[in-house]
Amino acid sequence: MNMLVKLDNPVLFSKAIELISELVTEVRLKINEFGMSIIAMDPANVAMVSFKIPKSAFSQFETGEEVLGINLDNLKRVLKRCGAGSSLILEKKENLLNIQIQDRIKRNFNLSLIDIDSEDKTMPHLEFSSKVELNSADLISSIEDCLVVADACSFKIKNEKFIIEAKGLNSASSEFSGDEADINAEDCKARYSLEYLSKFIKGAKLCNKTILRFANDHPLRMDFKTEQLGLSFILAPRVETED
Repeated sequence: MNMLVKLDNPVLFSKAIELISELVTEVRLKINEFGMSIIAMDPANVAMVSFKIPKSAFSQFETGEEVLGINLDNLKRVLKRCGAGSSLILEKKENLLNIQIQDRIKRNFNLSLIDIDSEDKTMPHLEFSSKVELNSADLISSIEDCLVVADACSFKIKNEKFIIEAKGLNSASSEFSGDEADINAEDCKARYSLEYLSKFIKGAKLCNKTILRFANDHPLRMDFKTEQLGLSFILAPRVETED
């Protein structure tokens, strides 16, 4: 069975691929009866990303099980050629991925598929003591505040408030109470790299709400979900000796 899938509004897909390409350059793109997915770990083993588009988001979906080795920089460049009203068709032809962008004219690209010899990854099952759901725009502002003063920030739950703070010689902090965020959490604190967080929050531009899950000195999980796609990141904590 030949693989042919069509997306009528590929803008979110394009933005998600661009975001993932900042973490990893080569991925295994899986396509099966459930839809399309990527799970990858960055080369430093600090962050993982999981990306899914459900079958229901495609206007055409004919495929068996496929795993395509793809260079994301190349795919990202092609997807950027999609305009607002374009539709996108991905078709596998032997060892090529044929990409058609259809708007007023039909445009065609072929990308060579590559061999990726990494084993299949799955997202780890982690236990979290805290879950915070907040407006994506607020999260973006808070992380950008922290970037002004430091290269890492802390996520804290204290007295039922959620605090994002960064301290170097200078400091910045944002505090969310139950009015501004949905906080379901125990008191805890964990520190994370802002270099990674600043990449992840680009995902927050894809949907209105962001869900954060974390625990004391524990990895962070950040989830963005729309009907069209799901994007999740896991980030290892930065364990500091002093404090």
